[in-house]
Amino acid sequence: MSNWVRAANAADILDGDLHSVELGGAVIAIYRVNGQFYATSNICTHAFALLSDGFLDDCTIECPIHAGRFDIRSGRAIGHPATIDLKTYPVRLEDGALVIDLG
Repeated sequence: MSNWVRAANAADILDGDLHSVELGGAVIAIYRVNGQFYATSNICTHAFALLSDGFLDDCTIECPIHAGRFDIRSGRAIGHPATIDLKTYPVRLEDGALVIDLG
């Protein structure tokens, strides 16, 4: 079941940047890389840390605490100590706004 919710204005997120939002009780990071938007849980699966405080390098987000890395396109954990994948969310652009499917 879909539950599309307005999350942010696309123009407010510059290319190579990320933005944190809380929607329906979920803390979500929205990324813009090469003009594409992605959304994942904003909480590192290894230890409670906000990924939006981390380091974005192309399509990889690095946790600011223990340097675990994740692919923002799939949520896949790709660097230890992170071994559990991130939840990802479908995101689309509608009339200049980003909307996310909370499921």
